[in-house]
Amino acid sequence: MIKTYNGSKLGVTSSHKKAMLRNLASGLFLHEKAETTLARAKELVRYSEKLLTRAKKSDLSAIRAVSSEVHKREIVKKVFDVLVPRYKAKKGGYTRIIKVGVRRGDNASVAIVRLVV
Repeated sequence: MIKTYNGSKLGVTSSHKKAMLRNLASGLFLHEKAETTLARAKELVRYSEKLLTRAKKSDLSAIRAVSSEVHKREIVKKVFDVLVPRYKAKKGGYTRIIKVGVRRGDNASVAIVRLVV
């Protein structure tokens, strides 16, 4: 039986992928941009937009949900104090992928993920 799974494996184990997306999302929320490969950028957009949508409720369960994914308090504080009010009126599309080119060492497609202002 053929099963379709959501998302790309990115060539790593599931625990590594989860940790990698958490770290990329933390950097994205802190610096409001992240530079990575195109495949990782596409997964990061899916992951970070779900977190921001969940955070827009701004209740205790939303704070706990975001805190369980992003482990640094200053980043969680920035999400709820800066990013949630910024995107309160938007229904989605908080991030943008900008293709930069290829990486010199291994010719991988590189992209920048930015938060839309």
